[in-house]
Amino acid sequence: MDIGLLKDGFISILEPLTLLLVIMGLVIGVFLGALPGIGSSMAIVLALPFTYFLDIVPAIALLVTIYVGSTYGGSITAILFNTPGTPESVATTFDGYPLAQKGEVGKALGLAISSSAFGGIFAVLVMLFLSPWLSQVALKMHSSEYFALAFLGMAVISSIGSANTIKAIISGLIGIFISTIGVDPITATDRFTFNSIELMNGISYIPIMIGAFALGEVFSQISGGQKENDDYDEGNEATSKFKLGAFKIKEFFLYKWVALKSSIIGTVIGILPGTGGSIASFVSYGIAMRTSKNQEKFGKGSEEGLVAPESSNNAAAGGAMIPTLILGIPGSPTTAVILAALVLQGLQPGPQLLSDQPILLYSVFFAMLIASILTFIVGRLGIRVFELLLKLPYSIIATFIIILSLLGAFAVDNNILNVWIMLIFGVIGYLMKLYDFSVASLILGIVLGPLMEESFRRHLLLNNGNYMSFFHSPITVIILIIALMAIVLPQLLNKNKNKN
Repeated sequence: MDIGLLKDGFISILEPLTLLLVIMGLVIGVFLGALPGIGSSMAIVLALPFTYFLDIVPAIALLVTIYVGSTYGGSITAILFNTPGTPESVATTFDGYPLAQKGEVGKALGLAISSSAFGGIFAVLVMLFLSPWLSQVALKMHSSEYFALAFLGMAVISSIGSANTIKAIISGLIGIFISTIGVDPITATDRFTFNSIELMNGISYIPIMIGAFALGEVFSQISGGQKENDDYDEGNEATSKFKLGAFKIKEFFLYKWVALKSSIIGTVIGILPGTGGSIASFVSYGIAMRTSKNQEKFGKGSEEGLVAPESSNNAAAGGAMIPTLILGIPGSPTTAVILAALVLQGLQPGPQLLSDQPILLYSVFFAMLIASILTFIVGRLGIRVFELLLKLPYSIIATFIIILSLLGAFAVDNNILNVWIMLIFGVIGYLMKLYDFSVASLILGIVLGPLMEESFRRHLLLNNGNYMSFFHSPITVIILIIALMAIVLPQLLNKNKNKN
């Protein structure tokens, strides 16, 4: 590593215009990320036209800091209203929202800010020192490893979002089935489209996510009767009086090892092309729960359950930049938009970028580093704005959530069908909560389904249908063993507890 080039990259970010755009990008990202249905990809697309008139470094700095800000911003509404602003923040709802219901909003948001900043800073440091080597490792990952990784992610469905393991698994399988709707990725034939052109591209999981979580929660609150409404008002009163000063940074360091472990997982998964923060947050949450001494607290307001996904999804955002910049392969849907922006600026991402444009590369890394550090400040400002919403009656909050849900679902691709899908899954999400099925497992199945199916079928095609070929890769075997242990060990432990 050339220290001189690092210095030049850092100085280029400290240019007044570039630094201003870094701050603006972070603020814009936080607020757009907090709006359901917008997400990091759409936030960057909205900002893309403004980069046409900027130089390369300021333009890319603006886009990558919007990416960082939106990844954190999704956690705000996830914690306050059980409404994930972005797909990456779905796992944040599992324990973030229960913490808020206990009146510990300040602690929940403080942990989210700290974890997001920690994960982002960790990933940037990894990028600075290990990006060329990690890119080569990512290239050695093949279909069998991707399938094993997706299977590991699905292994956690037996524990998240539902006390009933069988119902959680059923929910996950339904999610996988929904992910198969559309054109077959291998044979290009229609599946479950019923001759509908609108369904040929499949069903986006964003309107499903918005409906099942946001509308499902609204329906649950409204139908809960006067008693639950009174409970909510009491919790609302408690949360409206919270002070961020009540959260001390030393509280975060109680969970430093959870944050470090989750950041490593997030960075590694982010580096793998085609994965992203959604998968990273689910996997990290599952592993954090499996290795915790207080597993019974997960899903009920566990601080570890909040730190893990927030550290992981922000680390994945940084990790995804490595294959994007070094290999020219998008690490996530959002980085695919950033890749397009680089091309529009006349650059060709790939291995030659490190040798031809090292200052640009390091400038991007430092922009993300500064943005992660500033998350502490900007995140608090964003919280203050959304805190005002907590002082409103729930009838107004519910109306606000419904309007945002409708706009968010339609904004995915300006299709009214997504609005109907969101409304339908709002009812389904409410019924799933009512009968103790796992909404989280449903979303996880939809997210991981395409990766699992494509990698599984592609591997079999390349190996003449030989199922035993999955065990030829040591990495695949290790991941599959870990996944099976994650499923079997808790069941054995529960049996032993029942015997005792």
